[in-house]
Amino acid sequence: MSELRHLGKPSNAPTDRVDLIDWTQGPIVVRLECAEFSSLCPVTNQPDYGRLTIEYVPDAHLAETKSLKLFLWQFRDRRGFNESLVAEIADTLHAQIEPKWLRVAGAFNPRGGIQVNAVAERGDAAHRPS
Repeated sequence: MSELRHLGKPSNAPTDRVDLIDWTQGPIVVRLECAEFSSLCPVTNQPDYGRLTIEYVPDAHLAETKSLKLFLWQFRDRRGFNESLVAEIADTLHAQIEPKWLRVAGAFNPRGGIQVNAVAERGDAAHRPS
């Protein structure tokens, strides 16, 4: 098992790295949902709220969920457009977990009557679940 820096420890500080759990049990689709994602609007500095759904097909590792929660918490005080944050999260998780395929979808609460939905996919589309 990879080193777990957060699970079972009192750490609750935001982090920029997701802990990994070794995976050798074959094909699986993992879906993780964060119903309380938040960040800050880069123009008004007002909070943006939304739901993130992370799906991936692991290769050699799973994302440990406590560290994922702490990874996502780092965005609470970050300014950024919803679309850019979804792309950044997808890039970072793809680089760290190294899955065969990954999708990050953000459904953000409406502001000014418009809801933003953004989806970023990384990896080999041949492994995308049907």
